[in-house]
Amino acid sequence: MSNFFSLESPFYKFMSRLFDMLKLNVLWLLCSGLAAKFVVEYFLLYFGLESLRALSFLPLIFMGAATTAVYTITLRMVDEQEGYIAAPFFQAFKENMKKGCLLGIIQMAAAYAIYIDFQFYKHATQNNTMFLVAGVIGIVLTIMLTLYAFPLLARYENSLINTMRNSYAIVIRYFPRTIFLLIIIVVELVVIFWNNTTVFLGILIGPSCIMLTVSGIAMYVFRKIEEQNGTAAEEEETAEEELIETEETIEEEAIEMQEEEK
Repeated sequence: MSNFFSLESPFYKFMSRLFDMLKLNVLWLLCSGLAAKFVVEYFLLYFGLESLRALSFLPLIFMGAATTAVYTITLRMVDEQEGYIAAPFFQAFKENMKKGCLLGIIQMAAAYAIYIDFQFYKHATQNNTMFLVAGVIGIVLTIMLTLYAFPLLARYENSLINTMRNSYAIVIRYFPRTIFLLIIIVVELVVIFWNNTTVFLGILIGPSCIMLTVSGIAMYVFRKIEEQNGTAAEEEETAEEELIETEETIEEEAIEMQEEEK
């Protein structure tokens, strides 16, 4: 029984990780502006200012930076790097403020455009098929450009455009694994929205758990790419060394021939 509650027991590790996910999720809710959005929206509705409801979306400009910060922690979790949660989160939040916010705004703008498109599809009386096709294409492109973008931004230093391009390239290159990841995410969402109890639990740990799931697949892909790049770099270095040795050998032979002629 004492082993069950020891620091090395699976139960203790599970509860520790669950508590870490709870803390991470609370930090994300606060720093992403999502909690502030609902507070602002409540007060606007309470005071009868429904016309200003759009203002409640302003705090969400920080969602991208907060999401990148979460991925910074979850990628370390997948890599089995234990440590503090709050301090690294705020450090990553600060470091990725500009790029993270821009990426988040792009993602939210794409999601809103897709929403508007499906509203047109819903209310159009004729020729609404093009709205459906455009909406599906929009969903696919948004997923391809942003699914791995936040983990990439959290792990590597790169421009925002190249980060989105790399996300697209990873989806294409690891398409079956990406489909598997999307299926897992859908299952998690179904579980979260199963009933009121699961919705409450989903609010507490849902977003961070989904991002941990994405981090698991992303870290596998990143390691594969890093290994391939490392192998390519070693081969290039070896080729350069062989070329230098060949040039030195040629020079030595040329010197020997000159000495023999003398």
